[in-house]
Formats: sequence, C-alpha cells, structure tokens
Amino acid sequence: MGKTITLPSAPGTAELYGKAVTALLPGIGKPPRVPADATAPETRYRLDGVRVDSTALQAYCHATGQRFGGTLPLTYPFVLQFPVVMKLMTSDEFPFGAVGSVHMTNTIERTRPIEVGEPLDIVTHAQNLREHRKGILIDVVSEIRVGSELVTTQTATFLKQQRTSLSDEPRGPEPKSKTPPPPDAILAVDLKRIREYAAASGDRNPIHMGNLPAKAFGFPKAIAHGMWSAAAAVANVEAQLPDAVTYDVKFGKPILLPAKVNLYTRRIDGKGNFDIAIRDRRKGFPHLTATTREG
Repeated sequence: MGKTITLPSAPGTAELYGKAVTALLPGIGKPPRVPADATAPETRYRLDGVRVDSTALQAYCHATGQRFGGTLPLTYPFVLQFPVVMKLMTSDEFPFGAVGSVHMTNTIERTRPIEVGEPLDIVTHAQNLREHRKGILIDVVSEIRVGSELVTTQTATFLKQQRTSLSDEPRGPEPKSKTPPPPDAILAVDLKRIREYAAASGDRNPIHMGNLPAKAFGFPKAIAHGMWSAAAAVANVEAQLPDAVTYDVKFGKPILLPAKVNLYTRRIDGKGNFDIAIRDRRKGFPHLTATTREG
C-alpha cells in the first residue's frame, strides 16, 4: 500500500479544474494515451472532520429535487468527497486527465443515513485500472466514516477514450429507437438549473457551464451532470428506501440542455428496491439506468 496524504482542508475545485484543463495542453499536460504498462495510483488522499454546510445542502436539494432534512440525501456524499477525488485525479500519479474523462458508472453503498451534523472522515483512492472496448477504465473509491464506523462507500468508474486491445471485439446490435411508453414523471432541466447544481456541488466542469466550453470538448451544447440526473432520478423514492441501501447507476447518452426527459420508477418489492431509468422523450434511448437494492 502506498502513502496517505492528509489534506489540511477541502481543496478548491475551481483551482483544480484549472489544473485539469492545463493537463490537456500538448507538451506540458498528460500524455494523450495511457501506456500499456500504466498502473493505478498508490497514493491515498484523506480529509478529516468534514462538516456539512447547511446552506450548500439546501441549494443542492433545490437544484436536484431532493428532500432537505436532518439526514443527508443518498447522493450527497458524492458531493462531499468530490474535492478529494479531484485532488487525486489531478495528481501526477493519475494515469489520465480529469477533464475529458467519462463518468461511466457510479455506486453508492450506504450502511445507514448520515446525520447532517456528524463530522465525516473521507479517504479516497484509485484501483482496478483496466482495458475496455472504448478505452481505459479506473475506479475511484471513497470511504466515508463517522469515527471508526463506515457509513458510505462511493465508487465512480471513469473512462479515458482510446484504442485498446479490446477495441476490435464484436459489438452487440444497437438497440433500435422506439417511442417510449408514458413516463411516471417528466424531468425538466436547463442551463440555469445545472449552474445552480454546479455551484452547490462544486462540480464546475466546463462541459456543464455553457455551450461554448462544451463545444470545445466535442459536445453540441452544454450537458447536464450525470450526478445531477442520479440525484433527480432517485429523489421521488428516497423516502421509501431502507437505511442500508446500494444505489447502482449506469450513465447513457448525455442530456443536452435544455431538455425534458422521461423518468421511470418501478417498484420491485416492498423493501425499497426500485428499477429507475431516465429516457429520451422521443426516441427512448437511456440517459441513465439505475437500481436501488436493500443492504
């Protein structure tokens, strides 16, 4: 196991995004390809005594439709560990740049709800660097504790797009577009709402902040954060979830702003297990598919 760096305070994400953009520049940034012999970073980053800012939490709940109360929404620990994740992903050890990587999947494993006033200790590391048909994957894992008690494990899987030895493997058939069934709800989101989310969460990735910076990274327009959609998708059922729950999310095509998208929520049983999806209103392709499962 490598060394652990204890951070004196939460890193500023605006400064870290500046560093991340610099990492894209030829000659001074990170190599354009992850070499075959690359390994996951061994250094862990630790941030102790994290306290929830109730004003920021309230703004987050307003932006996502989550409830504001005495315990944290299921997805809010992602926000608390995000500055530590960015510190890791902008380090020299990390095999590719933070800006330009794709957030493929996200898993939140909660053992119990976290009280708003509880001090939290966060330790973040990367693991499981591996090939994928579309590029290189890596898992970034944050363990969040109250004292010695593990209360949430947050795992994000990121993709660096490049050719690999798996790139020529046969693909399955592309699903045909079809008109989706009537939704359980419609989510409306625009650039103003996403900027509110960015301010509340600290995730000011340029692809979310405006059309011009989004176009610079290959998107036709600004896109919604994947974790905004993960929070908005689970908001309506969160009160029905058990204390110990795992929320697995797979991100699909980005949501181009402004947008109205279909939300589907299907109860599996009486234990708080749901299948959730956000789909395009016209063609039915998925922006997000997710499950909540007890334990």
